[in-house]
Amino acid sequence: MAVEGGMKCVKILLYLFLLAFCACAVGLIAVGIAAQYVLSQTISQGATPGSILLVVIIAVGAFLFLVAIVGCCGACKENHCLMITFVIFLSLIMLVEVAAAIAGYVFRDKVVSEFNDDFRQQMKNYSKQNHTAFILDKMQENFKCCGAANYTDWENILLEPRGRVPDSCCINVTHNCGVNFKVKEIYTEGCVEKIGVWLRRNVLVVAAAALGIAFVEVLGIVFACCLVKSIQSGYEVM
Repeated sequence: MAVEGGMKCVKILLYLFLLAFCACAVGLIAVGIAAQYVLSQTISQGATPGSILLVVIIAVGAFLFLVAIVGCCGACKENHCLMITFVIFLSLIMLVEVAAAIAGYVFRDKVVSEFNDDFRQQMKNYSKQNHTAFILDKMQENFKCCGAANYTDWENILLEPRGRVPDSCCINVTHNCGVNFKVKEIYTEGCVEKIGVWLRRNVLVVAAAALGIAFVEVLGIVFACCLVKSIQSGYEVM
């Protein structure tokens, strides 16, 4: 039985929200993958609160896309069971997103702490000239920083010749510019604080986005419930 009257408007609005959900789902997956890539370039340890949170965001994005498809099929066919399933799953996703947003806020300093420990560990492996050295060089160049707390951290690293800093610390990077350097020619600020600010800001952006999507989902749940009620009323009339 087709819905009538004002419920047709509700149905159209639900379609629009479902399209928005699909876009949000793709956005969550893209943001999660991008953030995971960036985090893997800064924190090389195994499972951490930051990396686990990003995996949850990616999984929620994928699940939200599937749930949006279910909702679209349910609204199109005016199927009571599909719409109930849509409402239940969307409610669960909303709760997970709120929990993920709260976790992101709570663990934002933990992520920075992990980065500090990992950065210092990678500094110890810098002299091996492996992938770690490449990552550190890119971070120091991109964030215009040197060392963990400041450039003097490199004094404890066995670089040859002694007393040098990586060339990536130089304001104007040239070959061996870190040998016999002058302080005014290098970046003196540490990377942990500069990158830490960037990490905190982006974690909060992701958390805010998750809360924003959750708010939109609440409206979607309301419209879906209205449609379910209309479909159920139609069955009772029949």
